[in-house]
Formats: sequence, C-alpha cells, structure tokens
Amino acid sequence: MPLKTEKDIPFKTPKKPKFTFIDLFSGIGGFRIAMQELGGKCVYSSEIDENAKKTYFLNFGEYPYGDITKEEIKAFIPNHFDVLCAGFPCQAFSIAGYRRGFEDSRGTLFFDVAEIIKRHRPKAVFLENVKNLYTHNDGKTFKIIKETLENLNYSIFHKICNAMEYANIPQNRERIFIVCFDNEQLNKDKTFVFPEKETLTNTIHNCIDYTIRDEYLFYNEKMLHYEELKNSITSKDTIYQWRRHYVRENKSAVCPTLTANMGTGGHNVPLILTDNGIRKLSPKECLNFQGFPYDFTFPDDIPNSAKYKQAGNSVVVPLIFKVCKNIIEIIS
Repeated sequence: MPLKTEKDIPFKTPKKPKFTFIDLFSGIGGFRIAMQELGGKCVYSSEIDENAKKTYFLNFGEYPYGDITKEEIKAFIPNHFDVLCAGFPCQAFSIAGYRRGFEDSRGTLFFDVAEIIKRHRPKAVFLENVKNLYTHNDGKTFKIIKETLENLNYSIFHKICNAMEYANIPQNRERIFIVCFDNEQLNKDKTFVFPEKETLTNTIHNCIDYTIRDEYLFYNEKMLHYEELKNSITSKDTIYQWRRHYVRENKSAVCPTLTANMGTGGHNVPLILTDNGIRKLSPKECLNFQGFPYDFTFPDDIPNSAKYKQAGNSVVVPLIFKVCKNIIEIIS
C-alpha cells in the first residue's frame, strides 16, 4: 500500500504531543481519534482484520501491526508509553454469541493484554467490552480480569455506560469501561471518576442522510417479507429491526445496538423509512451513529459487508473521548 503524505492524512498526530499511547485491537481507530484530539501520540497499533487495517491506514496514514498474540508482533511495542488502549474482542462474552468466555480463544486475548501491561507498565490502561462481560459466568470472568489487573498493582475503576445516556449519541449501546492506574507511578490519592450522564438532544435525524438513493440499500416487493415490512414500518422518526418473524420498532426512537453482522442481511438489521422507501442504514450512517467525525471515510476497495462489520465492532467516539479526558487529567 503506498505511503500517504501528511497532507493526505485526515487525522494527524499532534505536532507537540502531551502523552503517548498504544492502540491494541485498534479496529478502525475509534480510540485513536479520541486520544489524538486530547493531544496524544499513538506509538503502536495492532489489528488482525485486513480490511480494518486498510480503513485505519486511509484515515491515519499508518498500517497497524498484525496478530498481537505473536511474540514477533509484540516485539515492536516501544518500551515506554503512557496509556494502553484496548477494545479487546467482545464476541466471546456477548449475548449475540455463545458466551463461552475464556473457553473461547477470543476471550483469552485479555491475557495477552495483561502480559503487555506487565512488561511495559503504562501509567494508565483503558479497556472496553460488552456489558455482559461483567455478569458472564456469574461474574467469575470479570473477577478474574479484575484480580489479574490488581495483581499487577493497578487500581481498577469500572462502569457500564450507554451511549445515549452519556455521549448524546442516539444509539442504545451499553459497554463496560475498565480504567486502571499504575500504583507504582501515580499518586493513589487521585480518584478517577467516570463522566456524568447528559441529556440526549441529538436524534436519529442527526445521523441519517435522507438524500441517499443507493439501490442496494432499499427493500422492494421482490424481497421476502416485504409486505410485512411495508405494513409495519410506518414512521420516519424511529428505527425498526427485522426479528426473524416480525418487525420490532425501537420505542425509544434511537438506533438499536449496531452489530458486526449488519452487512450479512437477515436478523437484527436496522431499518428506516424515508421518502424513497424502506432501507437499511448505509455504512456511513452507521459511523454517524458511533459518533465518528464527518471526514472519517472507508476505502473504496473493501466490500460493504466489511464496512458494516467495522462500524458495528467500533466504539462510540464521543464517549471514549470523555473517559479518556478524565484519564489524562489523572496522569498529567
């Protein structure tokens, strides 16, 4: 992939960074956007999905390293950095999966993160996962995670936050945030606090582009269940979902939780009504519902299914920003 010049990079590293961080399981860079906006310099990123790497490169001008479980990939991590960010894979703990947790190889990736923390001892750690991580296996999974971090002599703070309650983003997306501070480097008297709730003033109309005409997004009479969709999807002020055998309206008039499989069709795909008919959300609209900046873009050479997966797997950027801001105040 050709190198990008600085002027071609939409999201540039600050000229005079205030702190450094690494971006593990980076996806398309939701953590990085927030951290850079706060003055941080990313000194290492890793991601295993090749299409996500392309999106990351397009927006940040850097191509992430690969499989973080491999020692040769870990070897590129610099010795010193201030913050470790990791939205480590959540499929192993999600209610959308089988919830096998640490029995699933994706669940054990946490221990790779713990090993990196042990070796490099960043001042702070910021982890994100699905809310079910907290209750998985009657709380035993989270207990192991918490004890592992505490045994490394880190203070642990955690909270489940919903994007529509804490970030003014009209998506019903609950995630657990785990914030850790190295007791060897930081004053224990400093107490970390999570952001306060704020009033939701944005609506789905702030995220939907009503000028879209792309035919692949629209449903028509040739499609299975179209008549039921037509009879059930009647309001332009909310979002619906096809639930295997029926249409469900989101009564809170926000977007339901975006998922990685939105591009595969079928169950749980968010649907909207516009003047041009019934359609699913575009990949760009999904980014809007994750609070990504307007100038964040996807490469043209990746399939739409990959774009939906990347958006669904990402983080809500404004909420990440608010948590990161409080982290940086502690370590500064």
